[in-house]
Amino acid sequence: MTTRNGSSSALVVVDVQVGVVAPAWDRQRILSNVVLAVRRARDANLPIVWVQHHDEELQRDTPAWQWVPELDPRAGEVRIHKSYNSSFENTELSTELERRDVSHIFLAGAATNWCIRATAYGALERGYDLTLLSDAHMTRDTELAPGRVVTARSMIDDLNLAMRRLSYPGRVNAALPVAEAMFA
Repeated sequence: MTTRNGSSSALVVVDVQVGVVAPAWDRQRILSNVVLAVRRARDANLPIVWVQHHDEELQRDTPAWQWVPELDPRAGEVRIHKSYNSSFENTELSTELERRDVSHIFLAGAATNWCIRATAYGALERGYDLTLLSDAHMTRDTELAPGRVVTARSMIDDLNLAMRRLSYPGRVNAALPVAEAMFA
């Protein structure tokens, strides 16, 4: 029930880059779920959009900037380069999704508290239906001050809860494990 024109879905994989996910909490389990999401999307012939971050700290073409070896973007799959948290800001993401008649986004990647959160809200604000793959996004613990840490698990749980409970007019949003998501 999107407010966008379109009848297709796409998987958007954000920032699963060596330097971004190396310190992530429960990295191997969550990364295996991202790999599963990619496989299931390909099996369902869904477009996959690979979003790759770069900035002063994460410079293009460095080892840290590369996709993790477990993922293999294929020729013909869309690649978007970004330098802001939201995958929509100053990128061609909306244009590429419109070209593919996409109105529903499955979202996976890193980092939960930054780029996944910003992209999720950006998608909903632009009228897309959204399914956050609840077991396929990751981050690391964040120290706010000495003795004050926000755990990765709590940030993941918080965003999953928000995507289950938020309400936008004319849009449907959810947070589902990869195994329960209907990619067809």
